[in-house]
Formats: sequence, C-alpha cells, structure tokens
Amino acid sequence: MKVSPWPAVLLLIAGAAYFLPQRDPGALGFGPPSQVAPLNDPLPQTTRALFGQSRPATVQIDQLSPARNGGLEGGLGTGFLISGDGEVMTAYHVVDGAQLIRVKTLSGQVYRARVTAFDNAADVALLKIDARRPLPFLKLAASSPRIGEGILAIGNSGGDFLQARTGRLLRLGARAGQADFPQNTLEMSAPLAPGDSGGPILNAQGEVMGVVSYVRVNDAGKTITSYAVPVTRTGPLVLALEAGQKRDVPAVGLVFDSQHDGLTTPSGGVVSAVVPGGPAAAAGVRGAAYDAKNQLTALGDTITAVDGIRTRSSNDVIFELRRRQVGDQIKLTLSNDGKSREVNLGLVAKGSINYNQ
Repeated sequence: MKVSPWPAVLLLIAGAAYFLPQRDPGALGFGPPSQVAPLNDPLPQTTRALFGQSRPATVQIDQLSPARNGGLEGGLGTGFLISGDGEVMTAYHVVDGAQLIRVKTLSGQVYRARVTAFDNAADVALLKIDARRPLPFLKLAASSPRIGEGILAIGNSGGDFLQARTGRLLRLGARAGQADFPQNTLEMSAPLAPGDSGGPILNAQGEVMGVVSYVRVNDAGKTITSYAVPVTRTGPLVLALEAGQKRDVPAVGLVFDSQHDGLTTPSGGVVSAVVPGGPAAAAGVRGAAYDAKNQLTALGDTITAVDGIRTRSSNDVIFELRRRQVGDQIKLTLSNDGKSREVNLGLVAKGSINYNQ
C-alpha cells in the first residue's frame, strides 16, 4: 500500500480517503487470480450482459512499492484496457512509486507493465503491457455523463476478482475538500472499496465515463459516496496521456504533523519531518525533535503563509503548493517557539523526492 507523505489522520477528519491499493499477501507472489466470489446481489439481466461484455477488458493490478522500513510491500488495484495492443488505464495512486507492476487478465494471463504517462493531480495513469495478440478493450465515452444515469463499476475489492458494483451518478464536478485529492470528480452511489481503485465506471452503452479514485465514509467506515475522475475520448486529460505526458505535482519534501495540525498559536501546517535532500531541507525548514526514547520534545516549524497567503492548516499549505508549478520559487512564512522567519525555496516534482527514507 502506498504511504502518502500527507497526514492520514487529516484525511479521516474530512471523512474521505483514497482507494489505496488493497494489501494482499498473494500479490507478493503474483500467483493465479483470486477465486471468483459470487455477487452478493443478483444483477438485472441487462446489467449482467453489460458486465459479461466488459469484464474481459478489465484487469487486476498487483504492485510492489518501497516500504518505510526499507523493505517492499504489495498492493492490489484495478485497471482496464483502452486499446487492443495493451494500453491500460488506472488511477495513478495505484502505481505511484511501484518498483514492479503486474497485470492479470480475466483469462489468467499475467503481464509485466510499465508506466508510460500520468497526471498526478488528476490521479490517472497509462500503463503498457507487451501483449502477443490483440486484447479486448473498452471504449472511452464520447461525451460527458448525465446526473441520474445508472453506472457499472468493475473491481477487486473484498477479495473478489473483477466483480460488479452498481449505482447511480449523483453529481458532476464534485470537490474533494482535500487539496491532494483529484478535484471536479463524478460522485456516485456505488459501494466501492479498496481494491476497486483504478477500475472503470461504465455507462449503459459500455463506455468508460470515469476512473475510480476515492471514497467518502461515515464514522463506522461504511462507504457513503464514491468518486471517479471523468474521462472522455477527446478530452484534454486523455489526449495528454496518449501523447505520453508525465505531469507531476509540485512538492518541497515535507511530512505534516496531523496531531497538532491547525492547533498551534499561530495556527498553520505543522511540520513533522523534513525529507533529506529536498528543497525544504536545503532551505532549513525544521521538523519535530525527539529524545532517545522517541518521545516528542519539540514541535517542528509551523507554516503560517505561502507567498504571503495565510495558511491555517496543512491542507491550506498543500492547496497553495498545488496552485503552483514545478520550478516555481515560493516563500514560506514559518513560526517556531514564538519566533517568525521566512525562507525561499523552489518547487520540484513530487516523484523526485524519496519520502521513504
């Protein structure tokens, strides 16, 4: 499972979380696909027919990524073929930082995949597998979806292998509320869960309207609504991906302190750790201090402004960073122990920073 450099607790406060790749011990061995589990509820005949037609073009994605303890950990997500020669679309966070990606088809074929294009902010990626024969694929929708229409999702959550989830499209252009989640998404009633990340959202014609990204849950952890990044055949996102563009988000190499976030005086994004070799480290931003027993002895710097714009939480800081471009120069206003100071630093691509040190 990919570990985000942003605070997990902050995401839970908002009641939302990425569909991180589901941890699966079997994924580490890349064995045969999981046993197909029966559907909990029978599908209507027309939906079952659509599922049967679309399922062979969806895939299970297994990946290995670096763990913070220096080893590797496995994750499981979903994707779908968009061309007969082996182009696979999925959510970017499913493969972000992966050292090894493998794709399993319904027929049991296993392929090694490589990332050919991505848009980190939009949370969509293209993979390529080397298929020796033409493969079934799904068409992307030609136009934008309509609120209220039924949707079919296919994914790998709950130990199922490429199973169906159904619901309705509730809203277009939904805002995540979290700066590091994709914005302007499709909000749906389908009961999706970890393992469904990167899977297709299909309309009644069997065209892909969106790529599964994140979920909003209640206090008991039950899915309230699910969200997908909209895609259309000739949309700018798809055209950029098919042109091979790799669009990363800007970053400076900070890990935030979720326990004290927004609670300091003055309030702001509290720095927990500074990644060695990153721009923040070079600029002298300070993380928290600990004693020999790993007990907190001093909070890190609190970021109270970015380029003079007031930031009252780490989400505000991330939002301001995401508004800018890789290569931009910024000024951070920092507070620590009652003293304020400013530092200048440059934004770099997030993928160039090793958060797993």
